Amino acid sequence: MKKFVYWVPAFIWIAVIYYSSSTPYEKQDIKPWLGDWVNFSWAGPYLERISFTYNNQEVSVAAQGIAGFIEFFIRKGAHIGVFFVLALLIYFALFYTVQQNKNKPLLAASAWAGTVLYAVFDEWHQGLTPNRTPYAGDVLLDAFGGGLAVFVILSVHRKNGRKKKFNIE
Repeated sequence: MKKFVYWVPAFIWIAVIYYSSSTPYEKQDIKPWLGDWVNFSWAGPYLERISFTYNNQEVSVAAQGIAGFIEFFIRKGAHIGVFFVLALLIYFALFYTVQQNKNKPLLAASAWAGTVLYAVFDEWHQGLTPNRTPYAGDVLLDAFGGGLAVFVILSVHRKNGRKKKFNIE
């Protein structure tokens, strides 16, 4: 039962993600704040040439305004960051609760797989929320965030392993 404590941060983080996905877009819209509190007019000339399609919608300053354009990148960056943290928390929970062999690459791959599975569930759940739409592209962003976490985890383990080989501490 003591090992359950290592899973608490991951479950709390999952609850935060779940709550966020349950919140209609209007309650999460930061465009008014961006427009009122930050003057991005200087960035307009640099950003107005950027235009692409995401989830069948044009993403550009012309289509969304400067605040909407910047909000798009904040929201997509949040996907990466939130699922980066989730993968870390799942990895550490696995690391401290799995008894056998502590195969770090296998634990990291398992943490990534758990993160991606939750990302799929999260997008499905988001589809049940008013004014929110599920999108497979967001799952890819989430998977990328989890993958970054795995890369960091394995890089740190590799670096720490090298220090121990050469008695550098």
